[in-house]
Amino acid sequence: MPSVTITHTTQYQYGTEVPLGPHRLMLRPRETRDLILTSFDLEISPVARIDWSHDVAGNAVATAQFDVRTTMLSIRSCTCVDLRAPVWPIFPIAAAAASYPFVYSSDDWTDLGALAVPQYADDAGRLSRWVEHFVMARPTDTLSLLKDIGNGITAGISYQSRETEGTQGPLETLDRGWGSCRDFAVLFAEAVRTLGFGARLVSGYLFNPAANLVGSSDTGSTHAWVEVFVPGAGWIPFDPTNRSVGSSNLIPVAVARRIQQVAPVTGSFHGRAIDLLSMDVAVDVREF
Repeated sequence: MPSVTITHTTQYQYGTEVPLGPHRLMLRPRETRDLILTSFDLEISPVARIDWSHDVAGNAVATAQFDVRTTMLSIRSCTCVDLRAPVWPIFPIAAAAASYPFVYSSDDWTDLGALAVPQYADDAGRLSRWVEHFVMARPTDTLSLLKDIGNGITAGISYQSRETEGTQGPLETLDRGWGSCRDFAVLFAEAVRTLGFGARLVSGYLFNPAANLVGSSDTGSTHAWVEVFVPGAGWIPFDPTNRSVGSSNLIPVAVARRIQQVAPVTGSFHGRAIDLLSMDVAVDVREF
């Protein structure tokens, strides 16, 4: 199983010295049975006071507070992980959930809560009609249905990298016919939620040693995908950008109901908009 290093650098340049507001950092990967975190270092300049906590989803969150004015802010995380997920995973789905539709237990349904409810308005039922095309029969195989939805997104939507902030809504992605990995993930999550599945958005990194996967022009990059809760198997990762299932090449950092909740770096400064000259992000993912 590969050992991987991730270096993630975010740098802001300002035209004048500005005071910085608190910055919320989600950069530390989530440890699972398939991912062993062997080291994590966080370097921030200017020096910051850092408080660690876990949010409601169990994500590690660092809050950086600053006491000085500055013309530059640099945030650099260096991570080493061991990836242990099989390339061809077998998911022990419970017999009661092997065919769709199925019913979550009352406890699961209560705990899933908003994760099983669409987050975008669809008053005309367009997304419902679109996703129904993938339900060939009732009952139908649950895992095959979820794979078909992911494959259908990749077949019908063109991938287009987008460095600007923000994410398209699912209907916007369907109308435009293109999107980034974030847009693919949101469309997939909303589609399966429409069918009654519990789903959460995941932000992290794509490990791409052969440089042959969509969403990365090098050996790795930041990435977004979805986990769907299926009884027996638990949270199953689906990467609609690459038509893949499982986490053999995925490094999760944060999970949430909405993609906006898992941004790697968010924060503010006190000044004019024109004071921000540039923001540069560099991510290096490689095997060691």
